[in-house]
Amino acid sequence: MQSSLSFLSVAKPLSVSSPVRIKCSFVTAPTTTDPNSMAASGPKWAQKTITLPPQRRGCHLITPKIMKEIGQDLSGFNCGLAHLFLQHTSASLTINENYDSDVRTDTETFLNRIVPEGASAPWRHTLEGPDDMPAHIKSSMFGCQLSIPITNGKLNMGTWQGIWLCEHRDEPTARKVVVTLNGI
Repeated sequence: MQSSLSFLSVAKPLSVSSPVRIKCSFVTAPTTTDPNSMAASGPKWAQKTITLPPQRRGCHLITPKIMKEIGQDLSGFNCGLAHLFLQHTSASLTINENYDSDVRTDTETFLNRIVPEGASAPWRHTLEGPDDMPAHIKSSMFGCQLSIPITNGKLNMGTWQGIWLCEHRDEPTARKVVVTLNGI
């Protein structure tokens, strides 16, 4: 079912001789009949925490793991957003090249060159090891969250885009990602 909405807005700071009209169309999502689905019918929200297995230090393509965990629920959304939130301060999430693994290796090399580590590094926070403070800085550079559009039950990323987990610590650690889906 398709509906149309019209909004009338007059922006005072702009010198507009006539009101600005914005037309917005939306499609009502079909009803989901699977009682085990985290997606309900109509406008909906869904949330799931995914535990990623421990990874060695570096950048890792995790799109297949994320899709395996949310694919069935994602298919119930025609339009919306997927929000991924990493519950850690020494790893990060980013979207980048999904084909050539050299990009992940080169990104790790770059991060290690711009954020000093070891005994000569100027960091005061060293209680958890010499790699901890650099991991916090790298995590802040890339961030711990992503928003990805959902279109017709799929993450609407570019052909060569993938979701990366960047592990910035020397010791592999399981990581948790909270995925929130919302839309219609």
